[in-house]
Amino acid sequence: MARHMQHLKALRDIAFSCGVGEHPDLPSMARELSRMVFQNRQALNDDLADLRTHNKGFERWLLALRNKPDITVLVNAWPANHATPIHDHAGLWGLELALHGALEVESWECDPQGRSLRAVGRDWLGPGDASWFDADDRYAHRCRNLSRHDTALTLHVYGGDLAQYFTYERTGETGQWLTRPQRSAIAGHLHA
Repeated sequence: MARHMQHLKALRDIAFSCGVGEHPDLPSMARELSRMVFQNRQALNDDLADLRTHNKGFERWLLALRNKPDITVLVNAWPANHATPIHDHAGLWGLELALHGALEVESWECDPQGRSLRAVGRDWLGPGDASWFDADDRYAHRCRNLSRHDTALTLHVYGGDLAQYFTYERTGETGQWLTRPQRSAIAGHLHA
């Protein structure tokens, strides 16, 4: 799938070195990952060209998985104008960084029972820009590729394996939300 993956290996190594402890320093991780992306933007675009052009829909590619402490590193491919439903991250901390293209991240806060959500912010990420969240059962978000024509690529680092999570759907004008359990699918493995 890839050519020279030393740049992806460097991103993985930064995530592993910064992702220590129960509450890692996510701003420092974002700063280091962003620096790497800015310095190697063209090489990363070349390395990931296959993911940008194979047009298989939204896909999650596993870059690395580590135990003790648990960290998962993924590269996601976002088709043009693709948007996720509002979803949580099973209480894990996480960081999302744009590698290619632009993403909108709309943040939400859930009540403890997951019956109501409140919009709390919005970020726009271009190459090298990151958004992160602490381990919190109340955090949810919706992400959308801002391009109408091009696939966007993002790097995701989570404090564990995001195998299961919930999506949220408004059930009408009553302010109630329907939660649905989901299972994450991995399209394949990137070797770094």
